[in-house]
Amino acid sequence: MSLALCSFLLLVLIFTLRADEAATDAENNHVKGIIGAIVDNTSRVGKEQIVAMEMAVEDFNIGSNQSLLLHIRTSKREPVHAVLAARDLINSQEVEAILGPQTWEETSLVAEIASHDQIPVLSFADATPNWAAEKWPFLLEASPNQYAQMKAIAAIVQSWEWHQVTVIYEDVGSSATGIIPHLSDALREVGAQISHVLALPPFIINSSRLITKELQKLTSSPCRVFVVHLPLPLAEHLFEKAKKMKMMQKDYIWITTDSFTSLVHSVNGATISSLMQGIIGVRSYIPEDNPQFQDFSKRFHKRFGSEYPEESNHEPGAFAVQAYDAVRSVASAMRESNKKGNNQTLLQSILLSDFFGLTGKVQFINQKVAPARIYQIINLVGRSYRELGFWTNGSDFSETIDNPATYNLSLKDLGQVVWPGAPLYTPKGWTEAATSEEPLRIGVPVGSEFKEYVRVAYDELRNVSDFDGFSIQLFKVTVELLPFHLPYEFLPFNGSYDDLVKQIYLKKFDAVVGDEAIVTKRCKHADFTHPYTESGLVMIVPLQKSSNKALLFMKPFTKAMWILTVIVSIYNGFVVWLIERNHGHELTGSAFQQTGTFLWLSFSSLFSLHGERLHSNLSRMTMVVWLFVALIISQTYTANLTSMLTVQGLEPTLDNIESLQNSNAIVGYSNASFVASYLIDVLKFKERNLRGYTSLQDYVKDLKSREIGAIFLEVAVAKIFLARHCKSFTTAGPTYKVGGFGFAFPKGSPLLPSVIEALLKVSESGKLRELETSMITAEKCIEVDLDDDISSLSPSSFWVLFVLTGATSTVALVIYAGHRRNWEFHQNLLVNRSIRTLILTVLKYWGHSKQRFSVKVCHSDSLPISQNLAEAVTVTPSSLSIETVVA
Repeated sequence: MSLALCSFLLLVLIFTLRADEAATDAENNHVKGIIGAIVDNTSRVGKEQIVAMEMAVEDFNIGSNQSLLLHIRTSKREPVHAVLAARDLINSQEVEAILGPQTWEETSLVAEIASHDQIPVLSFADATPNWAAEKWPFLLEASPNQYAQMKAIAAIVQSWEWHQVTVIYEDVGSSATGIIPHLSDALREVGAQISHVLALPPFIINSSRLITKELQKLTSSPCRVFVVHLPLPLAEHLFEKAKKMKMMQKDYIWITTDSFTSLVHSVNGATISSLMQGIIGVRSYIPEDNPQFQDFSKRFHKRFGSEYPEESNHEPGAFAVQAYDAVRSVASAMRESNKKGNNQTLLQSILLSDFFGLTGKVQFINQKVAPARIYQIINLVGRSYRELGFWTNGSDFSETIDNPATYNLSLKDLGQVVWPGAPLYTPKGWTEAATSEEPLRIGVPVGSEFKEYVRVAYDELRNVSDFDGFSIQLFKVTVELLPFHLPYEFLPFNGSYDDLVKQIYLKKFDAVVGDEAIVTKRCKHADFTHPYTESGLVMIVPLQKSSNKALLFMKPFTKAMWILTVIVSIYNGFVVWLIERNHGHELTGSAFQQTGTFLWLSFSSLFSLHGERLHSNLSRMTMVVWLFVALIISQTYTANLTSMLTVQGLEPTLDNIESLQNSNAIVGYSNASFVASYLIDVLKFKERNLRGYTSLQDYVKDLKSREIGAIFLEVAVAKIFLARHCKSFTTAGPTYKVGGFGFAFPKGSPLLPSVIEALLKVSESGKLRELETSMITAEKCIEVDLDDDISSLSPSSFWVLFVLTGATSTVALVIYAGHRRNWEFHQNLLVNRSIRTLILTVLKYWGHSKQRFSVKVCHSDSLPISQNLAEAVTVTPSSLSIETVVA
């Protein structure tokens, strides 16, 4: 009996120990975490966050058999209420983590309190400064960084080439220190800028007069692109006032950020229809085709409708899914930290979160949830909205997010946008009607030495300054081509060009227009457009008489011209000699003698006709045409040689900069330009050998008197100087590459890309050339310009004359050859036939021709022939003469 009792007690002890062990294991795997939340339960955002966080805790407890607790406190967006709520959650409820609040003002105070107790805070504020993570290590950002959203807005602005926007935002710290800088940076990257900002106080809803006054200021500005970053209630109030002030009509563009657009589903359809037509909105992308989200959306819709029946729409928005994923991050971290004990803190576990939530992949980078990459673009139309497409960071716009082929598009490629007022055109983003905008302050140099570029004259009667010149007119033409209205005013500045550009850095001028050169030290204070004049620096020296003319007589003609002239002369001389050689004894003789004769005849014909010595009409015709051609060629040669003698009669006093430096001569430069530092630092001139000038007359006087050896001017103004003094000075040495003239703007100015583009249009359209012709190159020297290059003449200038004389000589040669063959025929008759047959043939030919001709007979036995011919003569007219020559 005792044995059985002992066995029973032993079994009971074993089961008890196993039960205790199982209870201990369950206790170790069971999480009893407490999470706190601070929200604004009076706003739509707060209501969605409350329902979403409660659902997240319930889903986690059911799915993991846990018992997390959620304590929610309201702040009503009051920083003081947020502080009290945080104290209560930490001290009374002993929470291990806090979610919220929604604004940075509340978050900063809560983070200060929680950090002392090492309680992680997951903030829902739309912007958190970078320095906050260092000051409060337990502060985490649970909402995506807004910089990507600002880049999406900038991409919209770029799609329609708008260049200025007005930002309307709630005057809270998170917007002023976060959203505005992000938007400004993003706009600058696409060549746009923020022209105006309107900060509305959070409680302006009860002050209609104030908001009307602020909007009235905007109507006087030419900018018509408005970016609205306001919470839902304030945005609705703004659009109501804008509607009454006719700012929701055509030519106005309204773009809303996520703070409003992600809640547009909750706006009453009648309100959208009457107040918000044509608005373009950017909102966080939610993968609605995800089964997890579809399940969440159905449950949320039912629960939200039962808890907040006063709301007209029960769909979840981006703020709801962000709150749901934030709770999951904390809950999962609590479970992990509970398993590992003291090896890892709750904060570290949260930072290691890595899962796919309702918003996509959830991770923390540098104490911030990974930034959103995709935003959805919508257009408010009718009583709701329609989806235009998506914007992805790095891939621009697309019709869908699952088809890469549709990426890298412009928003205007995604379909027709309905603009406010429903115009058939896309608004240009600005209007010229408004004139009260503060104009751009543009500095203009007063002391420009070359008035062709900048001329400033003071009108005492009107007490104003008149501005003219090439640079001024070019800027005016450029501004006309800008895609937006840019008011400006010119202001005179009396000082050096370096000081003038520095005024931009000092914010006394908004730009500088004039003949200021683009050089490195000026780029430290301003950014420049590309040069609108030829760049370079040249040395100008006096001219002196030239002594090198040895082979100048050959220069009027090219080598080809000289060779062709000789060939044609020899050819014409040969033709004349061949035709005339049987008519004069001076053209006969030995081969050497005849060669010299026809060469003499060839070149002497260049200067005289020899008409009295020529016996054939063919040779006379050849000689007349050649003499006509020779006369034109010789006169042209004389004229070209005269021009070259005029120009070549002068030469520069110095050939290069080395000669100038070795001579230790004084070098002149403009006091207003950058040239002095360039001569010292780059060209290594001694400072004591430099002399600054402020007057062109002083340049001329000292150069002519040889008091200075040379002056250095920029190419753009050197052309004007040489045009005025073309016979006294010239350039020498190389052209040193330095920047030309350009317009200056502040560093990073968003206006600069637009001005550069407009300046290129002026250049490509030919307008720049027209201005140069009318205002710069109009001043020409009436004497021979030293810069002209009198070139040698080639055969292409005389080919018609050469063809004429060559053809004439060839025709004469062909005719002569034909007559020569006919004479040889008659000679054969005299030799081979009998004398009587010959006489009869001659008489018969004479009878038909009715012309006088003579017959010359060459025979070794001349006597019988002469007797027979003499008999023939007695019966023929005297027109037939017979001459007998003894061979």
